Amino acid sequence: MGELIVIRHGQTAWSLSGRHAGRTDVPLTEEGEAAARALAPRLARRRRPVAVFSSPLSRAMRTAGLAGLTDAEPDPDLLEWDYGGYEGLTAEQIRGTRPGWDLWRDGVVPGDADHPGERLQEVAARTDAVLDRIRPLLDDGDVAVVAHGHLARVLTVRWLGLDASESRLLGHPHPGTLGFLAVEDGQPIISAWNVP
Repeated sequence: MGELIVIRHGQTAWSLSGRHAGRTDVPLTEEGEAAARALAPRLARRRRPVAVFSSPLSRAMRTAGLAGLTDAEPDPDLLEWDYGGYEGLTAEQIRGTRPGWDLWRDGVVPGDADHPGERLQEVAARTDAVLDRIRPLLDDGDVAVVAHGHLARVLTVRWLGLDASESRLLGHPHPGTLGFLAVEDGQPIISAWNVP
């Protein structure tokens, strides 16, 4: 059985400053492009994935291409959490108006028509749909997904069979890093996380 390789897109100006970039299509920085290129040799040492899926946003698709995964198929279920009215804000800015705010507990507020917002359980439903499509493919080898920080955390805890709120227990994947999800003795596991 193959592993599910979870790739967080490379650095953007918003990830560098801590701004919530859900649906806003922010490009990679030069450092983000370099980190994505640096993934290529690591991925080339493995068997070629039997399938590659990516968020359709340019920062993810560009990361996939630079990492040598040129056959990535865009999948809208891999879009980042729709942060609604918190789009573009840092956690510090949000806590300035909502003291003690925690994304995993409190969620987001509605935004404009382009950023209506999304509940955690809606994000989890999207990741569950991705996992339902991927699991049968793992019989033939590795599958790679290129996604975003919070989405990757939800996808991972859902892989483990945990409630989406448990995503708070995982460290935020750094831009341009890999995570590896596997099955050991019939149980889903994280075999590696935040691998540069």
